[in-house]
Amino acid sequence: MSAKEGLCDDLTLASLMHVPFDGWTADSLIRGADDIGLTCDDVNVLFPNGPRGVVNHWFDLADRFMLEDLMAVDLGSLRIRDRIATIVRVRLTRWTPHREAVRRAIALSILPGFAENSVRSGYATIDAIWRAAGDTATDFNFYTKRGLLAAVYSSTLLVWLDDRSEGCADTWAFLDRRIANVMKVPKIQARLEEAFSRLPNPLSALRRVRQAVLR
Repeated sequence: MSAKEGLCDDLTLASLMHVPFDGWTADSLIRGADDIGLTCDDVNVLFPNGPRGVVNHWFDLADRFMLEDLMAVDLGSLRIRDRIATIVRVRLTRWTPHREAVRRAIALSILPGFAENSVRSGYATIDAIWRAAGDTATDFNFYTKRGLLAAVYSSTLLVWLDDRSEGCADTWAFLDRRIANVMKVPKIQARLEEAFSRLPNPLSALRRVRQAVLR
């Protein structure tokens, strides 16, 4: 990690404390900078795009923290569905004290100027979760898995934002149900493929008709 990236991390984390009051604004960045002994000029150098830059950096930082936190977890002993659930829990638990900052970042992510980078960051997060779970797919399943997980993660995130149950128990129960539903999709697909495999090949049928006509 470069010195600049380290300072960006520090400023982002310092700014989080002010986001609930000032939002993802220049004010929260300046107050965060003051907390760690940086100046307004430092803020402009580290994040020339202002709040947009720091929000995007936070998304990347969250991915890196997630991977660091998972170093203490024995994912290899878990089923794939439990790996995914554990990774999502680890990721969200770290930011529980900053749910208001997450909420405000999501609100910003749909605005012009933010949307493109937010989509890119969202994909990076989903990809990081699958890779942390041990996925090595390179075929069409690569995109299918990520699409399904994106739906699971985004819906779980919304539940988590407003969850006031002890230890976010309601969120984790919701997450388990959503993953259970998604795990049924490959089974349904396999049954459909098996059923279609029993149907006559339409090309073979046409070929037989053509041969009969030409005789």
